Amino acid sequence: MKRIITASLVATLALTSAQAASNAELASKLSSLETELAKVKKDMAKQKVVLNDVKAHDSGDNIKWGADLRTAYDNLNYDMANGDSVGKDSLYSLRLWLNMAYAPNENNVFKGQLSMNKAFGASFDNPMNRIFDAFDWTSNEALTDNTLKVRQAYWLYLGDKAFGADIPWTMSVGRRPSVNGFLANLSQDDAEASPLGHLINVEFDGLSSKLDFSKVTGVPGLSFKICLGYGSTNAVPLIGSATPNADVEQNGLDDIKLAGFIFEPYNDGQYIVKTTWYRAFDLPDINLDAMGAVNPFAPQLMTQVGDMDGAGISVLIDGITEDGYFADAKVFGSYSWTKSNPNGEGALFPAGDGVNTFASTGMLGSTESETGTSYWFGAYLPVTDGEDNFGTIGMEYNHGSQYWRPFTYAEDTMIGSKIAARGDAWELNYTYQINEALSVQARYVDISYDYTGSNGFFGNTSGSAMKIDDVKEGAAAWTQLGGTQDPASANTVVGNLMMSGLSQDQAIAAATQMGMAANMLPQIVEAAQDFRLYLRYRF
Repeated sequence: MKRIITASLVATLALTSAQAASNAELASKLSSLETELAKVKKDMAKQKVVLNDVKAHDSGDNIKWGADLRTAYDNLNYDMANGDSVGKDSLYSLRLWLNMAYAPNENNVFKGQLSMNKAFGASFDNPMNRIFDAFDWTSNEALTDNTLKVRQAYWLYLGDKAFGADIPWTMSVGRRPSVNGFLANLSQDDAEASPLGHLINVEFDGLSSKLDFSKVTGVPGLSFKICLGYGSTNAVPLIGSATPNADVEQNGLDDIKLAGFIFEPYNDGQYIVKTTWYRAFDLPDINLDAMGAVNPFAPQLMTQVGDMDGAGISVLIDGITEDGYFADAKVFGSYSWTKSNPNGEGALFPAGDGVNTFASTGMLGSTESETGTSYWFGAYLPVTDGEDNFGTIGMEYNHGSQYWRPFTYAEDTMIGSKIAARGDAWELNYTYQINEALSVQARYVDISYDYTGSNGFFGNTSGSAMKIDDVKEGAAAWTQLGGTQDPASANTVVGNLMMSGLSQDQAIAAATQMGMAANMLPQIVEAAQDFRLYLRYRF
């Protein structure tokens, strides 16, 4: 028995001694692991500091890029005043925007945008045949070739306290974001650019400065912005001139300038009110006398006809109700006014000796200062099924009077600016966001013109505001009196007019006017339609 007890005690002591040795070894290993873990944590902390420094460097010292690629199909039609129809059943186009942004600090921002806009399988960049498309106001909106051009490039400074007061302010210089401005951006599914889209929708080089009075007044969004810039320069090209970059004084052309302001009396994000006023100086038209010149690129191809004033007020309600279906609905209304200030050198059909005669100068077909107006309404409603959203449907209508003349040449339709219509235009569109990057839109635009020159410039050659029904009556009278496409038929018309009691001079003048109406009729668009379907990638 003693032997058994003794053996048990010996075994127990042996096990206890072995366990003690094992615990000591384990404690040593744990201590070593803790030391290594502390070292790893220290190394990770150092790496995190380095990584944060790299991120800070990358975010501050590198341009951030974004891509916007749109592939579009358009079916367009023009109803001409003589009864003919022209158009294109399938026009495919590809538009690429490469967006750039860089902010070295919280006060300085650079933004830019490179652009390509071309028709499938075509290049329309020859200004000899397409002088309007080569104009700087629409160089990235007109279909051209597959080269990249600068659509936007500007520097923006963000200040905190203007005049020492709590008035945030901005200053910006460069090729400004002036296309698809307030309200015009809705149908394009874009963020709004700077100007009011009812009056200004063209590419523009200049500067702007904004004062935000909302903090000092307590009125949400109260701000005032001035805008200055150039629409064209008369500097002589570098090549082919003994005086590069000097004024082209011998051609009588001045720089085209614009000055104005945007006053925003209220903007709380739901109710937005914006107003604007501007004056544009020395505006152009086509010079008919130079159209046959040997060098079609000569400055004489354009002539300057006067100045133009514009003003407008636009209101957007972004969310009709606080909640429910109409919380995501948008409605808007806008009213705008333009006034021509011609240089008084002529008119299209001034009265004289009881009949009308032709001259190629003046503005909008008149030597008088003429006023034009336009109103524009629209609504954008969500398409929903319970909690599911299936896009947005938009409806717009606008009307323009006889002498309405905005700067909306860069509006994104294939049939010209609907906002510039001297008549009635309506639009229906549907936009659906497929996923985070892809969207699709179907859009239909219909324009009915009451007067000519809606998409022309500011003079009498391309911008004359003649009543289309009057031109049609003149052309019909030409035909009824024996006029044909043969110039010799004018003698028949003159003879018939003299038989009706007109003097020879009166008959010649009247026949000339009727013949001009007959010649113009096939070139006058009475109505236009454009259906567009696009797929757009943005990221």
